[in-house]
Amino acid sequence: MWSEISYGVLLIATSFLTALAALYVVALRQGASRREARVIADMAAEDTVFLFDGRHLVDATPKARGLLALGPQGVSDWNRLSALLTPRFPGFSAEMERLAETGIALLEGANGKEAVRAWWLGGIARIAVLDAPPGPDNAITDHQTLSALNSELAILRKVAAHMPALTWQQDAEGKVTWANRAYLKLVGESRPDEDDLTWPLPRLFDTMRPTGMSDDLAPRRISITVPGGEVQWFDCIAIRQNDSAMFFALPADATVYAELSLRNFVQTLSKTFADLPTGLAIFNRSRHLVMFNPALIDLCMLDPAFLAARPTLFSFLDQLREKQMIPEPKNYKSWRQKMTTLEEQAANGVFEENWTLPTGQTYRVTGRPHPDGAVAFLFEDISSEISLTRRFRAELEMSQAVIDSMDEAIAVFSPAGILAISNDAYTDLWHSNPSETLGEIGIHDAARLWREGAAPSGFWDQAQAFVGNPDEREELRAAVTMADGRAVTCRLTTIAGGATLVGFSVAALLPGEARKPAQHGVAG
Repeated sequence: MWSEISYGVLLIATSFLTALAALYVVALRQGASRREARVIADMAAEDTVFLFDGRHLVDATPKARGLLALGPQGVSDWNRLSALLTPRFPGFSAEMERLAETGIALLEGANGKEAVRAWWLGGIARIAVLDAPPGPDNAITDHQTLSALNSELAILRKVAAHMPALTWQQDAEGKVTWANRAYLKLVGESRPDEDDLTWPLPRLFDTMRPTGMSDDLAPRRISITVPGGEVQWFDCIAIRQNDSAMFFALPADATVYAELSLRNFVQTLSKTFADLPTGLAIFNRSRHLVMFNPALIDLCMLDPAFLAARPTLFSFLDQLREKQMIPEPKNYKSWRQKMTTLEEQAANGVFEENWTLPTGQTYRVTGRPHPDGAVAFLFEDISSEISLTRRFRAELEMSQAVIDSMDEAIAVFSPAGILAISNDAYTDLWHSNPSETLGEIGIHDAARLWREGAAPSGFWDQAQAFVGNPDEREELRAAVTMADGRAVTCRLTTIAGGATLVGFSVAALLPGEARKPAQHGVAG
């Protein structure tokens, strides 16, 4: 009987345990069903889904393909998706690289309302973009507003795509999160060996530090060397946007080459000016010294430090006055007025003076206008030239005095037949002073004068033929009679340089002999 009771208790216990096990199994199945239902429900709510095998797009929902079409052109589908999602979901690229290890990834959008959910399913990456749920702050936009936004977006996309300037965005770590077509094209040119671009995009300009450094956003000139050794220059500016920055790089090759040519030209001019014996001082529109050469220091005895400090024109002239390198003025007021006139005349290009200095030197100072209102002054030491001119003039005066002291009337004609020199005896004999004649006197004019003052003679024709004839080397002599009866011996002689000397010697009268009027006939 005891054994029957024992079997009964065992049966009841077994049944109870079986019932508990059944209830547990049912509960497990119901929980799994609910989780599967939630997953299925969540997946059903995901209408923006991408399937990638590595970096190759396997499949995508219609809405996902529409989103992908908004990405940059000319790159792979994976890079296009990365370009779209990286700015909105920080850390997207890093999480996707670890997806094969983690199996699942969940990223929240920068606005805290959007999300990206990704699974690793047997070598396939399933990426879903979850939109923000509708609410008071995310109301559905009406059709007209949405149409206007889409139209504006299309225009902005065209502007970004066709903009010749390189445009790109960097995050706080310095990674390129977005770029326009011009930037992508330059990336391709700088990396011709790479078949496909990777995302994040390579940063072309390594000199641009992370945007977290606020002192690095000032405009700057940057360059990149593409394969082949060609250097491309850009003028870059940046605009801060919270934790990122937008960069704009305008092509500056033409400007750089123009500046280089100008710099080389200025260097060439500087070297030329440095070797000039003429002092040069250039003042800009505001009349500050902007350029000078070593000759100016030597000629004007000015301190180089004073010139390097860019003095004004009047300070420069004051310094010249103190150094006695300017004509000593009678009074300061009249001197200042003269210097004002000097500036005005130089600006008009009509200033030129010879300054005789207290030291005995003579400077030729010339003012010339330059573009943009600048004025250049040239200081030239002409002391040697003035001394030579004075010495030459003194020699000429001495030679003239010697000729004037001669009794023989002298006239010298150039090879061209122009009267060059005559003496006082010639003036007295022919009653004509050539120095008082405004124009030139040729041999024909002189022969006419001789015919009028003397009896007819064939010598005058011979004289006209002799003067200026390089073949005539023999001296000619003849006797003529003046209109007052005096006998005159004439001679023609070729002298140095092809010139011709004509001499007239008047025969002396004997005591008690009177002058006889000339007989009109030919004298032999």
